Amino acid sequence: MIPPIEALPLNKQQTLLDDIAMQLRVQGYSINAEAVPASLAHALYQQAKREQLRPAGIGRQQSHAVDRSVRKDSISWITAESAAGAEWLAWADSLKVALNRQLLLGLFSFESHFAHYPPGGFYKKHVDAFKGEANRVLSMVVYLNPQWRDEDGGELVIYLEDGSSVKVAPRFATLVTFLSEEFPHEVLPAKADRYSIACWFRMNSSHAGRVDPPR
Repeated sequence: MIPPIEALPLNKQQTLLDDIAMQLRVQGYSINAEAVPASLAHALYQQAKREQLRPAGIGRQQSHAVDRSVRKDSISWITAESAAGAEWLAWADSLKVALNRQLLLGLFSFESHFAHYPPGGFYKKHVDAFKGEANRVLSMVVYLNPQWRDEDGGELVIYLEDGSSVKVAPRFATLVTFLSEEFPHEVLPAKADRYSIACWFRMNSSHAGRVDPPR
C-alpha cells in the first residue's frame, strides 16, 4: 500500500506557484528543482516501474506511427485508478487552477503519461503543438530518477528563439514547464534507465459535433 502523500507546506507551495507563473510570464519556460513533493515523486516512480509500457509514437490519430529513429521511449497514460495517479492528477489540477488565476491561460484539461527511456533512449528535436492549432497550451515534465548522475546524460534541451538553448538534467522531483507552441526541445540519449512524466495542459476548443479535448 502506498503511504499517504504529504502536500508541500502552504508557504512553499505558494512560492513555487508564484515562481512558475513569474518565469512563464517573463521567459515562457520555468525550471524548478525539488518542486514535486518527495513522497509523491517516490510513489510515482514506483508506479512507473510497475506499469505496462508500450513503445511511444509520433503524430496523432490517423498520422500516429511508431518511429524508433525519432524517439526511443515507452509510455503509459496516467489515470486515477492508482493511489499515486489520483494524487498526481489532483496535484496537477491545483497547479492548473493557480496558473489560470495568475496568467489567465484558459487551461481546461490535462493529460499525462509515464515515460521510460532505456539506456540509449532519446527523442529528437520537436514541438508539442503547432501555432494556431489551439490544443496543447502548456507542456510540463516531471523527473522521477532518485540517483541520477551527470554522466548518465538524458538531458532535456529547450531551444530558445535567440538560438541559444537550456539543458535540464532529469534529476528527481524537478519540474519543467514551458509554452507548448514556443519551444522546440529534445531528449538527449540516456545512459541509464530514465523515468519521467510528460504532461500537457490543453484549452477547450470544442465545437458543435466535435469534442476536444478528449480527456
